[in-house]
Amino acid sequence: MLQNKKTLIVIAGPTASGKTELSIKLAKKINGEIISGDSMQVYKHLDIGTAKITKDEMENVPHHLIDIIEPNEEYNVQIFQKNAKKIIEDIYSRGKIPIIAGGTGLYIDALVYNYSFIDEDNDSKIRDKLWEDYYNFGVDYLVKKLQIADPDALNLIDLSNIKRLIRALEISEKNKIKYSELERDSRTEKTSQYDLFYFVITMNRDVLYDRINKRVDLMFENGWLSEVNSLLESGKVLPDFRSMQGLGYREILEFLNSGIPFEECVEKIKQNTRRFAKRQLTWFRKNKDIIWLDKSLKNSEELLEEIIHIYNDKCREEV
Repeated sequence: MLQNKKTLIVIAGPTASGKTELSIKLAKKINGEIISGDSMQVYKHLDIGTAKITKDEMENVPHHLIDIIEPNEEYNVQIFQKNAKKIIEDIYSRGKIPIIAGGTGLYIDALVYNYSFIDEDNDSKIRDKLWEDYYNFGVDYLVKKLQIADPDALNLIDLSNIKRLIRALEISEKNKIKYSELERDSRTEKTSQYDLFYFVITMNRDVLYDRINKRVDLMFENGWLSEVNSLLESGKVLPDFRSMQGLGYREILEFLNSGIPFEECVEKIKQNTRRFAKRQLTWFRKNKDIIWLDKSLKNSEELLEEIIHIYNDKCREEV
């Protein structure tokens, strides 16, 4: 490890870019353990649609923050940050290197740059009123409110994620500070507490979109629709659970409830996933610490060699 700070390696990138494979290869090379930086893989029973890694695929590399809560439980960036910090210290105590692998940029950055959060008031009248507005007037009404209160926030959150939308409005109304300002301050004023190696996979857009389309098809071939049906029938999930608002799951619920053609559902998931991948890359491009790994130019083994070369070079510089 480096002398001044403890080492933390991040393998991030858009969905379907090959983060899992690369992080496992790296962990086996440097005696590492992997912490999932994914906001959906924490939920038990949601396996196929979250592209959750299997025990066999882990290749005996320890993985953390996967399958840790039930679908009806609350999970957010603050909980992730707290959990991940504890796990990182435990990994250090055993002489190993922590590797964050995932595509949820907000979660990863909150950990890497030690974001500070405004404490949530569990008895918030403002939040209750915003939820009431949502149920009475719909999501478009909330979007218009946010457009007036904090237009910059429209580009920072998934507007179909009602809880994030309400949270942005709540911050603006309760704390008299814009969500976009809070997020921007967190990103620009923080430096990492770690000796940070922040790698992000990129590739030709057409190749990435083709990988996304094929992965969605494979998920359905592996029984994604049956997974959702089984969860609903078992009572383990309800349609309004936050866990069921994840990408793909909400489109399947719409298909089941509205009777739209199945092919339309599949195409909508592909389209929304491609848009999500674009937003992921936009998030990472704002970060000055990123080391880009171009998968259009190198295969996984060559990318692994590049990572290890950069890692070893920096270690030697610090000695």
